[in-house]
Amino acid sequence: MLPEVNSCYSYEECKATADWLLAQTDVRPTVGIVCGSGLGGLADLLKDQVAFNYKDIPNFPQSTVHGHAGRLVFGHLKGRPCVCMQGRFHLYEGYSIHKITLPMRIFKLLGVETVMLTNAAGGLNHDFKMGDIMIIKDHLNLPGFAGINPLNGPNDERFGVRFLCMSDAYDRELQQLAMEVGQDLGYGDFLKEGVYCVLGGPTFETIAEGRMLHRLGADAVGMSTVHEVIVARHCGMRVFALSLITNQVVMDYDSEERANHEEVLQVGRQRAAQLERLVYTMVTKIVHNNYGLRD
Repeated sequence: MLPEVNSCYSYEECKATADWLLAQTDVRPTVGIVCGSGLGGLADLLKDQVAFNYKDIPNFPQSTVHGHAGRLVFGHLKGRPCVCMQGRFHLYEGYSIHKITLPMRIFKLLGVETVMLTNAAGGLNHDFKMGDIMIIKDHLNLPGFAGINPLNGPNDERFGVRFLCMSDAYDRELQQLAMEVGQDLGYGDFLKEGVYCVLGGPTFETIAEGRMLHRLGADAVGMSTVHEVIVARHCGMRVFALSLITNQVVMDYDSEERANHEEVLQVGRQRAAQLERLVYTMVTKIVHNNYGLRD
């Protein structure tokens, strides 16, 4: 698949897709969830499900990565109306950055107010272990340094402003809620917080790249999430994100370790139930009146 160019989606195209979905279901979601590699089981927790294959949704891309089911699932978590992406899209699949972030604009037009994203990531922080869950408090957008940004192109004020503040990209109230919920669930030993760095992929990091990212202040590295966060914030939605640390980035030339996607999926399966319970419990405590949280 060759990269696409000049592929910004108009407000009208996004609205047509949202309207098509809303005509197929009575669920009016206020929470949107994006599942990373091997973490699609979150969608299975939804009650009264109405599911769509990505290939059947107008304008929607298709997921091509093993471990991403490629379904958009509507339903309820403890009465909270939600929509969940089982599988996301990546630059390395050949899609334009506007296409991989299109679902965030659709979320906004469906009525979503809070977006919760999960991903599988490599650990850079030497204190992190495989299986740790990292609450993302900030990010490094390396493709953005090269001008690859989902807000490039004409700006439609109906979505958001031309120049977007990113110092508050990750909602601090939701981070605090995650820490509290995690402690209540007994996750204190493996629940961390840190800075996530996005790269383009699909190659894993060289040793020199891993060392550089660590020195820049990144605690984990992956190939997703940041572009979605930018568009979600552009649309005025609250954002919360988690990384499951599925491997340690190799930073020693004497190491025999080798990163691979199967290891990523295996760790995801081992920790999935705890991550799903954390997100599930958080959703039950989110109230959208005045962006408050319910005890």
